[in-house]
Amino acid sequence: MAREVIKTTGAPPALAAYSQGIVASGKFVFAAGQLGLDPESKQLVEGGVEAQTERAILNLKAVLEAAGSSLENIVKVTVFLHNIADFSAMNSVYIRYFPANPPARSAFGGNDLPLGGLVEIECIAVVPE
Repeated sequence: MAREVIKTTGAPPALAAYSQGIVASGKFVFAAGQLGLDPESKQLVEGGVEAQTERAILNLKAVLEAAGSSLENIVKVTVFLHNIADFSAMNSVYIRYFPANPPARSAFGGNDLPLGGLVEIECIAVVPE
């Protein structure tokens, strides 16, 4: 199976031993979980779970675009929330990016996230031919 590591400055660099994304067989992108980190300052954005959700999605967008894909090509999303009570606030931002025919999604709460983040989002997307 062909495997291409994705590295982009449009999203924060990996905080540990992982890649921002992997393109598998030229068809699928497995994007690592993204926090609401500003790519330049590498700090969590201010503004609570809504702002961190927006930044995490924009970070995913950068990784996907570096891999030749896009948010529109996501087939599965996993959302990790520090507090599941923040689901509604996260979702209010999420639905702006996926208003119709959204990808399959799972969400989990009660997670201690890196750097004290409130939300982390990972995804799998296809790379269009």
